[in-house]
Amino acid sequence: MRINVALLAGVLFALALPSAAEAKGCLKGAVVGGIAGHYAGHHGLLGAAAGCLYGRHRAREQQEQERREQQTHTQQ
Repeated sequence: MRINVALLAGVLFALALPSAAEAKGCLKGAVVGGIAGHYAGHHGLLGAAAGCLYGRHRAREQQEQERREQQTHTQQ
């Protein structure tokens, strides 16, 4: 169990480096995915990794949407 927690922390740290928005999404997704994975057959690590990837994807989408809205407001 301790090895899994250390491995998870290392993976999350490595994935969270690119930007603040992606890190935030990764951490939130990893927490939710880890909990869901744990209750769905004791696959917390797999759930955390999947949640991190999904969280990064959502954070990137949200950041892109905010950028588009900003451009729209500056063009008017």
